[in-house]
Amino acid sequence: MQQKDPLFLGQRIHLIDGFDMGVPERTGTYVIEEAELTLIETGPSPSVSHIRAGLARLGYTPEQVKYIIVTHIHLDHAGGAGLFLQECPNATVVVHPKGARHLVDPSRLIAGARAVYGEQFDSFFDPIVPIPQERLLTRADGETLQIGPNCVLEFLDSPGHAKHHFSIYDPVSNGMFTGDTAGVYYPQLSRDGIHLFLPSTSPNQFDPDETLASIARYRERRLDRIYFGHFGMTERVEDVFRQIAEWLPVFVQEGQAVLAQELGHEELANRLLQKVTAHLKSLGVPDDHDVHAILSLDLSVCAMGIVDYLQKKGK
Repeated sequence: MQQKDPLFLGQRIHLIDGFDMGVPERTGTYVIEEAELTLIETGPSPSVSHIRAGLARLGYTPEQVKYIIVTHIHLDHAGGAGLFLQECPNATVVVHPKGARHLVDPSRLIAGARAVYGEQFDSFFDPIVPIPQERLLTRADGETLQIGPNCVLEFLDSPGHAKHHFSIYDPVSNGMFTGDTAGVYYPQLSRDGIHLFLPSTSPNQFDPDETLASIARYRERRLDRIYFGHFGMTERVEDVFRQIAEWLPVFVQEGQAVLAQELGHEELANRLLQKVTAHLKSLGVPDDHDVHAILSLDLSVCAMGIVDYLQKKGK
């Protein structure tokens, strides 16, 4: 795959494509050019070579990195943090308090991801390198981190996708790095003038009520920008909130119908894909559009999380 120049988003922020799962514009690393060079998300370990190359194209070395912030500890966002940290002698990893111990000992993360991804685990995520405790910094709700003379980042506890999830408010751009809590953005469609934002409901801590509560907190900030874990930035902030609020009950209701018929997550994934595909078709998106392969993978994982949530709720 061809290395691309980092995408300049304005407001001293670049985005390096990590080619997660070998797919462009899937997951990336944000670079905030402040006095303390700060990265948000590493993606999985196979993305580390792309981070290194992207930094070089921006004129930086790993030795200049001071902070590596991960919104949450799922391996597609933080799996490469330990590997990349080995190249960054002056860096500290910043993580939610509930996630820190799993970066020190990632055995449960690995087991959980293997259960979801099966035989594809190694190619997607290997290796997972533990992070020494002394190189971790936790930030709880409302706490801050100064990375430049005029920039103090603020951390917001933002469960819904995961309990070990925080979001990062950047006062310079009036933007929020939302990880997966505000859903997934599909830039493959935005080039056609279609802006699709779907909930990310992967296992095993998804909760729709907590998702909406977190989004309500975002809305209070009157943001100008949202920086997604998957993938890129949008200034269509209210459109994001509206679409997530519309799609979340659809996902849950379809899950309830599938479980009532004693069917599994594979059937739910098919139904969700049909719903989204029909919506896109109504907007003129052809059946052979590149986005469909990504949607199929996303909705398969989302279906697992919906089923897991409903089964726990029913107990």
